[in-house]
Formats: sequence, structure tokens, C-alpha cells
Amino acid sequence: MIDKTVRSIAEAMAGIQDGATVLIGGFGGVGEPVALIDGLIEQGATNLTLVSNTCGRAGCGIARLLELGRVRKMIVSWTRSNPPGPFGQLYQDGKVELELVPQGTLAQRMQAAGAGMPAFFTATAVGTPLAKGKEHRRIAGRTYVLEEAIHGDVGLIEAWQADRWGNLTYRRAGRNFNPVMAMAAHLTIAQAQHIVKLGEIDPDHIVTPGIFVNRVLHVPYGDPPF
Repeated sequence: MIDKTVRSIAEAMAGIQDGATVLIGGFGGVGEPVALIDGLIEQGATNLTLVSNTCGRAGCGIARLLELGRVRKMIVSWTRSNPPGPFGQLYQDGKVELELVPQGTLAQRMQAAGAGMPAFFTATAVGTPLAKGKEHRRIAGRTYVLEEAIHGDVGLIEAWQADRWGNLTYRRAGRNFNPVMAMAAHLTIAQAQHIVKLGEIDPDHIVTPGIFVNRVLHVPYGDPPF
């Protein structure tokens, strides 16, 4: 019988290695797998490359991983936060690397990984410092830049509903980066607000099929205000 549910944070985070590339869902605090990030902090893996929309909010989550010196590199679309987190000072001090990626390109690079595409061409960032050193190609009269897929060793995502096969739904804006990160990671770990019986999720409502999910942890936290 397939049952991907796990009983504890420790079981969910087992086996994450030092030096891993970790994809972390969320847009600001919406759809962010807070419990799983806390579990990663407790688990102890270090020298991590984190892929996220932002560098986190001061005092918690991704920012806490940065504060603890557990992060080698950030791949993000946005580095500022309110209140300010530790990233800015760490970057200025040369203690963490940065790869800045336009938001749509970031999502597409992970979607490409999930679809088995090694790279793609996009016009985004052409003519800017973000395109420096990358292959350019002229197609139908327009210049494009080559962007490589982003594969994750681990994906930490937040879902609204899950069943024991790992099929997932999302709630409103909580969907954001979570589905593409689930596809792009070798080991996908989901925290879910609700665990339902197999067959209770309408197949038309499943956004992330269980084939992309390895572990599911039940993390109820009440209905959000949005």
C-alpha cells in the first residue's frame, strides 16, 4: 500500500545532506512551508543552496537559516525584506553568494527541470547585467538569452490538501511557486493543512500529482485570513 505520510518533522527531514540545493515554496509568507523550514534548521544540514522567491523575513524561516550560517548561496528574485533580514550584511561581508533571477524566469527554470528540459531561451534580462556570460541567440529578429533548468535535491512545499498518495491541492495564492518546485526536486516534502482519504480529492482539483511527492507531513494551522 502506498502511504507517503510521515509522523514527525524528524522523519520528514531525514537524509537531507550538507551541500544540498533546497527549493523553498512561498511568496512572502503565503504558501511558505514554515514547519518544514524549522525542521531543516533542527535537522542541521549546512552549506546549503536555497532557491526561493525572497531571502526571507527577519528572525524566522529562511532568514534564520542565514543567521545560523547554514547557507552558502541564495538563488532568488528579491533580496529585501521588511523588517530587514540578515542577507544584505552577509552578502556585503562575502559570507553568502547570490544569483538574482527574474521572477518569471525563476519559475520557468524549475518548471523546465520538472519537464525534463535542460534549458530554454527567453528575452527576459537581455541587455542587463543578469544576462552577462550567458549564451545569446537571435530568433525571428529578436535576441534571447539561454537560461538553464534549476534542479533541487530537496523541495519543501506547503499544500492545502493531501492524500496518502501525495496528491496535492493548494489554496488561492498559496499555490505560487509550490507546484513547480514539487516537480523540480529529487526529494519533495510537503506540509499539508488537511490530510484526506484517498479518493476524496476530485481529480480535476489535483494540481500536483503524487508522482512528484515523496513525503507528506500533516501540519494543521487553522484557516488563513485570505
